[in-house]
Amino acid sequence: MIEVLRAGPATTVQDLGRPGYAHLGVPRSGALDPAALALANRLVGNPPTAAGLEITLSGAELRFTRAATVALTGADAEVRIGRRPGDVGRPLSVPAGAVLRIGPPRAGLRHWLAVGGGIAVAPVLGSRATDTLSGLGPPPVRDGDHLPTGPWPGHPPPVDHTVVPAVPTQLRLTLRPGPRADWFTADALDRLMRTAYTVSPVGNRVGARLLGVPLPRAVAGELPSEGVVLGAVQVPADGQPLVFLADHPTTGGYPVIGVVDDVTGLAQARPGTTVTFHGPQR
Repeated sequence: MIEVLRAGPATTVQDLGRPGYAHLGVPRSGALDPAALALANRLVGNPPTAAGLEITLSGAELRFTRAATVALTGADAEVRIGRRPGDVGRPLSVPAGAVLRIGPPRAGLRHWLAVGGGIAVAPVLGSRATDTLSGLGPPPVRDGDHLPTGPWPGHPPPVDHTVVPAVPTQLRLTLRPGPRADWFTADALDRLMRTAYTVSPVGNRVGARLLGVPLPRAVAGELPSEGVVLGAVQVPADGQPLVFLADHPTTGGYPVIGVVDDVTGLAQARPGTTVTFHGPQR
């Protein structure tokens, strides 16, 4: 078991999600940066599908009731195992009874923590991921929780250290127009592609709200609800774009002006981060 001494405001259990259920109204969910979680799992000898913890903004403190190997990826932070310092991006040995302390990110927003054997909460529709919108999967992690871990997977691969990527202060996202670009004025898409937006303080695993030049509509009224996908850029009535992330709804009634190819960078985008859009390369 792992005893959660301090969970922080938004720690969840995540794996690679539950694909294939959108027709039932269930989004994929899963880690906001799947590659970061997969790397953490590889560092401790787990399969890439094992569940770990996604820790947002304030770090966490965890006590381990048995010896374990852990690895932390994502944002850089101070890490301590008892009184001993640790590093982001390398396997760390935690003795039985020791407390793992993860500090707030020095830049960015999120860490992904893998534990040898994985977080062994009960799966729902084949995944242990917490879906914060629908409530599927385990509830968000809270102070005092006890999280089960799976069997020891064996010795992790011989890795000394991995590179902790720098968190950019500006994101450049590839956007494919449609399916409802025709619901906007002729210059709305041009505005979106040629002006900078900033990440709003109001955001979560469902979506990243952006602030900047409003996108004017050409069609009044609202759409009947229709399917939306990961990366869809939906534009509510205020004209400010919203980029859907892992826990997005599967349908929506606001028009989608375009779809972002890769939203991974938004997982670490703090409020105020500059976001620009460009078309796909040809």
